[in-house]
Amino acid sequence: MSLDALLPSPVRFLEGRLGRLRAPESLARYEAYFEERGKAISEAVDRAGTPKLLMFDRFGTRIDEVVFPPAYHELVRRAYEAGVVFRAVEEGDLAASYQIGYVTSFYDAGLYCPHTVSLSTAIPLAKYGSAELRAKYLGKLLKRDATVWQGATWMTEAKGGSDLGAFVETVARPDGERWLLTGEKYFTSNVGAELAIAAARPEGAPPGVRGLELFLVPRRRDDGALNFRVRRLKEKIGTRSVPTGEVELDGSEAYLLGARGQGVYLVLEALNVSRVCNSIGAVALTQRALHEAWSFAEGRVAFGRPVAEQPLFARQARERHETLLDAFALAWEAVTLLSEVWRETPRYSDRYHLFRLVAHLSKYWTAEVAVQSAKWAMEAHGGAGILSDYPVERLFREAIILGIWEGTPHRQVLDGMEVVEKKRVHVPLLDGIGARGGNAIALAMARAEVDDWLTLPAEKKEAESERVFSRLAATVARELRRATL
Repeated sequence: MSLDALLPSPVRFLEGRLGRLRAPESLARYEAYFEERGKAISEAVDRAGTPKLLMFDRFGTRIDEVVFPPAYHELVRRAYEAGVVFRAVEEGDLAASYQIGYVTSFYDAGLYCPHTVSLSTAIPLAKYGSAELRAKYLGKLLKRDATVWQGATWMTEAKGGSDLGAFVETVARPDGERWLLTGEKYFTSNVGAELAIAAARPEGAPPGVRGLELFLVPRRRDDGALNFRVRRLKEKIGTRSVPTGEVELDGSEAYLLGARGQGVYLVLEALNVSRVCNSIGAVALTQRALHEAWSFAEGRVAFGRPVAEQPLFARQARERHETLLDAFALAWEAVTLLSEVWRETPRYSDRYHLFRLVAHLSKYWTAEVAVQSAKWAMEAHGGAGILSDYPVERLFREAIILGIWEGTPHRQVLDGMEVVEKKRVHVPLLDGIGARGGNAIALAMARAEVDDWLTLPAEKKEAESERVFSRLAATVARELRRATL
């Protein structure tokens, strides 16, 4: 059996699935960089573990500098130069941005995190920032050289992340044209970024998620002083290519994004951009896992012939490859829909709510596919699969985080089924796939199952939601691939 010859190359795989790419020469150069230099830097950064936080300079001045191996900054900068942010915001080409993210994640899924949160900072700034804020900050996020600024998204606090309405305790106090934030953010990815977006509750705002607003928080004040303090960096099982820390906000200067009362919508918009990134990263990691497993199996001889030629393994590989293609179809549908609706503002169109469902389906399902694919790649390697000397051990560490980033699986299920219940968007989703060539019987069965679920009493409806959601995700992924073909 011959497995897909495109597996070793993320660019060729993208070409095989999409045909014409947005910036093929740039993507080819980006991939070549990883093969020639970036892959080795990535491995060295991961093996070095959590970076060091240098809190003070030698004169005792607070600096809160994250100290990485010197080549790390070169590695992380390459995607910005290729256009992971500017192509989306400046050129309006989200597909080009996500293609860059796919290549990044094939080589280093954790590295895509700083690029993701930078994109999720730039988009709300571009859409909802005042003219003065855009003039002051947006161009810095869109630069194409070593002076580019990075972004970060800070929502989670110590009590939890999913229930933002209950657990965001950071308070915002008006101070002229700006706001002053006081509170603590517990899980702040890309903690060394020059700009962050953060959820906070203005003084006197109502409780719950409706009382939240979204603020832009610069790393430094206009006079050059630090605007917040980094308490410590987190020890994480994976994603060592992005520093994650705890941040203390103490009268930190911030700027409101959007109009008062829009905050929850802006927070969810940023999360949904990141969820699509998560999906793209998960599929790219899946491709890498299959490539590593297959290339090992071709060279590993057991019981007289290569493992790749043995019937059980060959069947598993074929099935995993089919799942990879399904996962890509689902993730790219999320990219396609987001490309249509990302400029919308509240109140959103029905098409935007359709995107929301696909984003939840994709984030949920592709993350689980990545975990199972990385696990299978470890099994294919036998004892070598659990050793940090070889790549699949790291792939597994990176994969298991994908389910948690930007909302746990439970959150995707509950939010996804909420939009089904309120907007009935499963109907245009399944009908649209059918019109493109999906299997009519499979799509009708999926619709009937969702419609039956909608008739259940509330408690049973929630209890049964993952079963229905999971099957819907698998059906949509499979039939999207058939429709694409």
